[in-house]
Formats: sequence, C-alpha cells, structure tokens
Amino acid sequence: MFERLLSGLLAPSPARLPEPDARLALAALMVRVARSDGTYAVTEIAQIDRVLGCLHGLSPFAAAGLRAQAEVLETEAPDTVRFTRAIKSAVAQEDRAELLQALWSVALSDGNRNAEEDRLLRLVANLLGLTDVESALARQRAAKA
Repeated sequence: MFERLLSGLLAPSPARLPEPDARLALAALMVRVARSDGTYAVTEIAQIDRVLGCLHGLSPFAAAGLRAQAEVLETEAPDTVRFTRAIKSAVAQEDRAELLQALWSVALSDGNRNAEEDRLLRLVANLLGLTDVESALARQRAAKA
C-alpha cells in the first residue's frame, strides 16, 4: 500500500489520491507538523488521533491505526512540497482552511509554539493556496478550540 502511495507522490505530477490514500496523506502531514520541532509529544499524538476521528468519523482505535500508518509513511515520504501538492489535489479549496486549522491544532497541542512548526505551516498554507491571513485565522481558531 505504501509503495503505491509513494510512487504516486514521487511521480513528476502526482495524480489525485483516492479517498483512503488522501486520509493517510493528511494524517502523515499532521505527523510531519508534530515532528517538525524535533519532539513528538504524547499530547501531539493524542491531538492527531482526535482530529482524525473528527475529520473522518473514526473510532479512537481506527484513528490511532490511521495515525500509526501515517507515522510510517511520514518517515518515507518525499519533501513537504511534493507531498502537500498531492494533498492539495485531494482536498477541495473550501476545506483547506479547516485542514490548516487541524494542522495548527496539532502544532499548538504541546503548549509550545516553535519556529520550525511556524515555518512548516507557513509553507503548507502557501502550498494549499491559503493566504497568511487565512493561516493566522486558522491558528487563532485552533488556539481557541
């Protein structure tokens, strides 16, 4: 399964991901955000599981399973630019701000706002076609939730 997804992501122009792969790719991006500050805290892991459960209507067990698959994929995935490009093609424009809010909720869940997380989320917002203002609003919504 990972080989098929990785070969699609490594292609010069990644094809639109089917729904199960899109879920996994989004989960892997959450893991990448959580790991970007050099730590992968229990609070971040729990937040990823909560977000995956809410976004996809998964049980806690299924969300944890998806996250575990995403952890493997994230370590093997190509650079964030190409990875996010593939995700962008799978997520409708109107849903991308919600995705960014979910990513910010993961980044903020450990109580530390880190420069590496900020940098990565600025890049992701840009690659998802969102403005700095939309990113700031998504961060504010995530901080209030």
